[in-house]
Amino acid sequence: MKEDSQAIASPNSEKNFKRKRVTWRVRLPSSARALRETAHTMSQPTRFTLPQQDIPTHWYNLLPDFPEPLPPPLHPGTREPIPAEALLAIFPENLVQQEMSPQGLIEIPEEVRDIYALWRPTPLLRAVRFEKALQTPAHIYYKYEGASPAGSHKPNTAVAQAYFNKVAGTKRLATETGAGQWGSSLALACRLFGLECNVYMVKVSYQQKPYRRMLMHTWGATVHASPSDQTAYGRKLLAEDPHCLGSLGIAISEAIEDTVTHPDTKYSLGSVLNHVCLHQTVIGQESIKQMELAGEEPDTIIGCCGGGSNFAGLAFPFMEKKIKERKNYRIVGVEPFACPTLTQGDLRYDFGDTAETTPLLMMYTLGHKFMPP
Repeated sequence: MKEDSQAIASPNSEKNFKRKRVTWRVRLPSSARALRETAHTMSQPTRFTLPQQDIPTHWYNLLPDFPEPLPPPLHPGTREPIPAEALLAIFPENLVQQEMSPQGLIEIPEEVRDIYALWRPTPLLRAVRFEKALQTPAHIYYKYEGASPAGSHKPNTAVAQAYFNKVAGTKRLATETGAGQWGSSLALACRLFGLECNVYMVKVSYQQKPYRRMLMHTWGATVHASPSDQTAYGRKLLAEDPHCLGSLGIAISEAIEDTVTHPDTKYSLGSVLNHVCLHQTVIGQESIKQMELAGEEPDTIIGCCGGGSNFAGLAFPFMEKKIKERKNYRIVGVEPFACPTLTQGDLRYDFGDTAETTPLLMMYTLGHKFMPP
């Protein structure tokens, strides 16, 4: 940095002073250098947004693009393929139709798109400082779903499920939640559509995450620590172990028992099933348009995998391009070491809950009674 200055004679000097130009070289402190680097970074486009009219009009359904049908769900009692009508005990007919739909695109109702517009489209951001920290030539982009009122991607399907239940005449929804992201999202959606919401929250999370529980209460949901005294299965487990900290499988069992023992009640699930995953594909559809705005096409798509809804939302629309346009994407799922179902589980039929009440699905599983450490 250069600075112009004047050298002035001492006031005690009787001689005329001479003007001259002095060049100063100033070394910026580290904080100032960081600001200068930030200014340079900000000159690069790092945020890619879409207008509200670009909210997707259809959900993408991956099922029709498989070369052969997936193994069917099995009845928990007979172990025979379960007919669609058997699912009506816990799901409304319109969602059962989506679960087994042969259509590649399913229209998003305007009522749902109107609510999506509260936070969608969500931004795609380039992580330039992360790139610098890694000293990588790669360009890293991430889709920020935390802009939703509940703070995650989960409202994408919670709003859709609440809407279709409302249309079907459902008065009350029962569900489970682990850390509380799904429970708070469904509580929000039920509030928007005037439905009761009953949530079974894994007890250890109920105790450790009071603010997520408070958020559910704020939106009018009833929240129980699971295992609870609200169901026969919960009471059985508490009798065996009064200090049981619960699991997601236990909470699912309680939510399903609640569903079938209360009138006008249906079950709502935040992951795993096809209709849930397809609701999330708004994420990937927006991402494809935003990558076009960035002037790049991804080589690798990475998503975290628990029950699959986050991964499906981002990856499935890119999978469609991989299947139909022969795009050479590398698609990677990343799962928690504490519950490594994809990398260490067996591919076989298994239950989704510990009480063995759900249909059996072909899945990578560590066993339906597995308890994370």
